[in-house]
Amino acid sequence: MPIQRLRTETRYSEINIHNGTVYLAGQLADDHGGDIVQQTRETLASIDALLAEAGSDKSRILSVTIYLKDMARDYAGLNQVWDAWVAEGHAPARACVEAKMYRPEVLVEMTVVAAQ
Repeated sequence: MPIQRLRTETRYSEINIHNGTVYLAGQLADDHGGDIVQQTRETLASIDALLAEAGSDKSRILSVTIYLKDMARDYAGLNQVWDAWVAEGHAPARACVEAKMYRPEVLVEMTVVAAQ
């Protein structure tokens, strides 16, 4: 079965599809100047758009890994937005870890695996 790669850059592809499974590269907010609520909303909107491009949607997400810059400060704000966004009855497997981000103003990044 071939691998389909969409939005390919030099170092990565935004979307990889193989055998009915969609893999998204780490997604970030476009505007890194906002708080955790704004950055989480933008990140989830990006995930929605990429899943749609891959022929999937948030109800088909299998797992998400969430990277937070500051778990103590931002976990509640992240979950406020996440809980309103996640498809009812379709909560994916999820891990949330604190991580040093590639830029100081980035507060959250998410990687996603979904069924197509």
